[in-house]
Amino acid sequence: MNGMDFSRLDGLLAGLNLGPLEQVTLVMGKRLSGGHVPPFPVDVPALVLDVTEVKSAREALLTQYPAGHPIRVTGSDGEWGDLLLGEWEQAGSVYLPALAIGASFESFHEIIAHLRAPDGCPWDRQQTHLTLRKHLLEETYETLAAMDAGEAEKMSEEFGDLLLQIVLNGQVAVEAGEFTLAQVVKGIYDKIIRRHPHVFGEAQVDGVGQVLSNWESIKKDERRKKGDGEKSLLDGLPAALPALSQAQEYQDRAARVGFDWPAVDGVLEKVREEIEEVRLAGNVEELADELGDLFFALVNLARWKNVDAEAALRAASQKFRRRFEYIEQRAQALGKPIRSMNLQELDDLWNEAKQQG
Repeated sequence: MNGMDFSRLDGLLAGLNLGPLEQVTLVMGKRLSGGHVPPFPVDVPALVLDVTEVKSAREALLTQYPAGHPIRVTGSDGEWGDLLLGEWEQAGSVYLPALAIGASFESFHEIIAHLRAPDGCPWDRQQTHLTLRKHLLEETYETLAAMDAGEAEKMSEEFGDLLLQIVLNGQVAVEAGEFTLAQVVKGIYDKIIRRHPHVFGEAQVDGVGQVLSNWESIKKDERRKKGDGEKSLLDGLPAALPALSQAQEYQDRAARVGFDWPAVDGVLEKVREEIEEVRLAGNVEELADELGDLFFALVNLARWKNVDAEAALRAASQKFRRRFEYIEQRAQALGKPIRSMNLQELDDLWNEAKQQG
């Protein structure tokens, strides 16, 4: 069967004995087996016909549904039987009851659109791209903090808050006639396919370096087709990007075209050279310039060692905060104002704090 055999649906649905359904998604089994995630909203019941590659279909479904999700499948006799998704092994058609309302992108978009509707929230209705800018920035940094901490539950929450900002801005654009969220998704969908010819096309690559080189070449061709003028390899980074991240990205891009040290020894020597130049700086202006060069060299060392410089410094700052707060707490416990303690006393407490982690 090449497509949906609608003549079978009455019998299949009657066999399920579900009663009236407001909505159900119908999908051919090969569509599910050939993918990596369910190709339908999971907060709507789904009927998948003629699944032959059960293992791949089950793995795709398990990316969104729990293993204990109840399903119904057809057996060799064509009758429906009940079991759990994680137990499913036999080929046939499968019926998946919906997950809770709100588990799909479509449902989430609907509640955001409702917030912006005439009967929605006065605050949300007043927002514009510009007024939402600060919230997008705040949520981005909160998401990064959760990622740095490696806290899965917190990351899940912050990804949701970040998604809210994206969809809310998208809905503002929909109402202004600027673009639709479907256009946003389609645009990035096409871009990903276009920029990964080694995955979705016939191109061959021999490693990450060639992937990145191809990426830059494809971007250059995209600009040419749009009629954009020739741009520097370093163009396109937002001015508001944190300085360490900006420096590391510049270095990454330059390295893609071969502008890089042949070995890490050269990077280390450059760091030593910049430290000496900082030591010899004659005035504040020179010192600021040389410190900038030193920071840049240290970022390059981080890049060579596959360390995210921004994340590393953020982690170091948080570690300092924890240890300094320990000093404050211990000073209070000792009944001594921290300002009255000498450097040796503070250093002793610092060493205590280091033992704490």
